[in-house]
Amino acid sequence: MTNLLVTGGCGFIGSNYVRMVLEREPETRVINLDALTYAGNPANLKDCETNPHYRMVVGDIADRSAVEKVFAENKPDEVVHFAAESHVDRSILDSSPFIRTNVQGTQVLLDVSRACGVKRYVQVSTDEVYGSLGDTGFFTEETPLAPNSPYAASKAASDLLVRAYVHTHKFPAIITRCSNNYGPYQFPEKLIPLFISNLQADQPVPVYGDGMQVRDWIHVLDHCRGIHAALRGGKPGGVYNFGGRCEKANIDLTKTLLGLLGKPESLIRYVADRPGHDRRYAIDCDYAERELGWRPATRFEEGLRATVEWYRQNRAWVEEIKSGAYRQYYQAQYGHRGL
Repeated sequence: MTNLLVTGGCGFIGSNYVRMVLEREPETRVINLDALTYAGNPANLKDCETNPHYRMVVGDIADRSAVEKVFAENKPDEVVHFAAESHVDRSILDSSPFIRTNVQGTQVLLDVSRACGVKRYVQVSTDEVYGSLGDTGFFTEETPLAPNSPYAASKAASDLLVRAYVHTHKFPAIITRCSNNYGPYQFPEKLIPLFISNLQADQPVPVYGDGMQVRDWIHVLDHCRGIHAALRGGKPGGVYNFGGRCEKANIDLTKTLLGLLGKPESLIRYVADRPGHDRRYAIDCDYAERELGWRPATRFEEGLRATVEWYRQNRAWVEEIKSGAYRQYYQAQYGHRGL
């Protein structure tokens, strides 16, 4: 039996990945290490709690003694590292938590993983480390890192740590970088779930600047399949980009959501642009397709429609997050300072 440690498994992408692994590989034991900060919600994996091959551990990846204890008790063979502070706006207000979790936490995880002889390690990163594109061109695995936000800078720093451990220590790590994800269980501060939630309540949706910032969208399950393909078949030291081949301007995506929810364009509110806002992201994922046999399978129109329906059917989940009730419940259950 393989012991797989997943960090940040109670978050959006991490929870979808944990569920996918438990379904696809019933003999793999998944240990979920999560600090349960505001974006970590164990309710995202409530349906997995009774699975004998799933275990949740509350802990901070920047706490070396806690991480060492998790490794000693669970003896992971593989690590997939999702845990990160990830909201750009929050990083602009205060970058300190981003440096602690994304940089220091990654360093601790690398050190302990190396000391314990982990056989495979995947660093889940973002296309934001590449900076901003013009009207043409695509990010490839060879694109120089040029992060423009404190969040992106912290992720680039952690990626460079991984690269250094591969080079210096021959550590068997792989880096994956992905475009914007959407799908179920996404924390409702991000664009798509925020807009769905606001529109359901007939509240305005804030669009930065002129709304012409372009993002490449990929369904979270396509991303999870890519991460797992990299874990199972990627080359140590390799970098793999995953994208949906689906570029959308923010204003066009906003109008599509208005149409799906039957709401008027009068609910659009243009607001001052985010400082240093990157204009365009787009990923060339040819290398991942060729090397890993992976490709995005979800058509955006179908995936977005299903995502809207998921949020319609799970309004209680959203309301518990907005009210903070989920944090109160899990603070009582776990008694963790991160809550």
